[in-house]
Amino acid sequence: MKNYPLQRFSVAPMLDWTDRHCRYFHRLLSEHALLYTEMVTTGAILYGKGDFLQFSQPEHPVALQLGGSNPADLAKCAQLAAERGYDEINLNVGCPSDRVQNGMFGACLMAEPELVAECMAAMREVVDIPVTVKTRIGIDEQDSYEFLTRFITLVSEKGGVDQFTIHARKAWLSGLSPKENREIPELIYERAYQVKKDFPHLTIAVNGGVKTLEECETHLKHLDGVMVGREAYQNPYLLAEVDQRLFGADKPIIKRRQVVQKMLPYIEDEMAKGASLGHITRHMLGLFQAMPGARQWRRHISENAHKSGAGIEVVEAALAKIPAELDV
Repeated sequence: MKNYPLQRFSVAPMLDWTDRHCRYFHRLLSEHALLYTEMVTTGAILYGKGDFLQFSQPEHPVALQLGGSNPADLAKCAQLAAERGYDEINLNVGCPSDRVQNGMFGACLMAEPELVAECMAAMREVVDIPVTVKTRIGIDEQDSYEFLTRFITLVSEKGGVDQFTIHARKAWLSGLSPKENREIPELIYERAYQVKKDFPHLTIAVNGGVKTLEECETHLKHLDGVMVGREAYQNPYLLAEVDQRLFGADKPIIKRRQVVQKMLPYIEDEMAKGASLGHITRHMLGLFQAMPGARQWRRHISENAHKSGAGIEVVEAALAKIPAELDV
């Protein structure tokens, strides 16, 4: 199997979705996909209550996405993450929400390439793992190709960054909700393709609107990597063929039932540590999407996982809703 870059295929960082339980579940489907944490702010890591860097060894390769714009704080968080064993640190320069802008991070940082470069250089100085950027193609009226390439040039040359994931839509910093910013601005994949042509020495991956492995294969003819977001969450079995089709792995494709069976010991172990059944199983609801019994699977888990005393028998009963004759 070829030695592909980590970014060849990844599951996007998604707030409230790609937590550690989700990543463990996704890892059962794909050995090679790069998995991202939810975006975590530097303030949460440095001053918040709780362990915002928690993950388990089976999640590797796993990347931490940071939100922030203070070079010293980012460097400290990157150092902590590297010590914990993360495979990559990624800076969020793409989220357009008001809350993120008020904290001076996310997509608004595209207008501050010098600051982003300073942040990236500070992190690179203290860690040996890759330090990368996830960005948009532009913001508001600043959406020319020249604006994007100026950002790429400054951040790569002054910040020492050689890996970028480009969400191929611009972001409107006001007037659109985060959800609308994922759907309304036009997707322009050609911008990412052109960046790779003009910066062949950089590793460039694309994100935005990708829903099938066929689309992934098309993008990989032009780019080094592709990142899938909501489709990988809502239809997680998409990940089951990633290793074979995108990484050249020679192994059987895991069955859905096998994935469920492999999740059961994890669920029991996590519940013994105090985790809620529903917080784990919510990530599994889409596993049987478009299959006979899928609605019954989702319904049984949704209605029972949050009940007092609920355990793995809820998942086993939900699995029994899938017709036994189906080899899935």
